[in-house]
Amino acid sequence: MERHLRKKLPNGRFLDVSPVRSRTMGAIRSKNTKSTELVLRMLLVRGKITGWRLHPSGLIGNPDLYFPHHGLVVFVDGCFWHGCPHCGHIPKTRTSFWRAKITRNGERDRRIVRGLRKQGLVVMRIWEHSLANPQNARRVLERIRNTTSGLEQEK
Repeated sequence: MERHLRKKLPNGRFLDVSPVRSRTMGAIRSKNTKSTELVLRMLLVRGKITGWRLHPSGLIGNPDLYFPHHGLVVFVDGCFWHGCPHCGHIPKTRTSFWRAKITRNGERDRRIVRGLRKQGLVVMRIWEHSLANPQNARRVLERIRNTTSGLEQEK
């Protein structure tokens, strides 16, 4: 568990969690938001938008997509984990832990955006709920298309 989160908990740990449950939860590692990323990738393929790389190495923050010829980095943010103002929420159990965790995720996101912008990249963050219905997904597709074509004209 992150050092920052330990400070928020009494004695630096959950008091009411069994050792088995603690081991189970500690073993969970996030790979990526596969279903949401898949929706975005299929959207790009159907929209005939090319020139992107999935999970490029060498960029801070592990972006979901990178358009190297345009200098565009795209993150798909899960509404719960990144604290979406529309549909994110803080669980009713262990509220202080979750509030600290989600707040820290937002701080990390802002730090990563600043770092990527310092490298001269354009950063786009897309909320998970923006890909949930076809109408909003089309808006996301147009936003990406407009951004990449605008960046192409600048070069």
